[in-house]
Amino acid sequence: MRASKGDKLVQHGRVVGQHDQVSEVVEVMGENGNPPYRVRFDDGHEAIMSPGPDCQVRHEDQRRR
Repeated sequence: MRASKGDKLVQHGRVVGQHDQVSEVVEVMGENGNPPYRVRFDDGHEAIMSPGPDCQVRHEDQRRR
């Protein structure tokens, strides 16, 4: 998984009825776009994440299409 600053990180809900959680990558802390990432959620809080298999990166250029 590789991400860049400005990409969206989508963590899919793990159980029925749980919504996806979307955050914005504000800093890539690994080398060559690899995790960990500092992300910012809609409510403004930030966290450091090393995404697992339930996550997806939506690259900034993909969202413009």
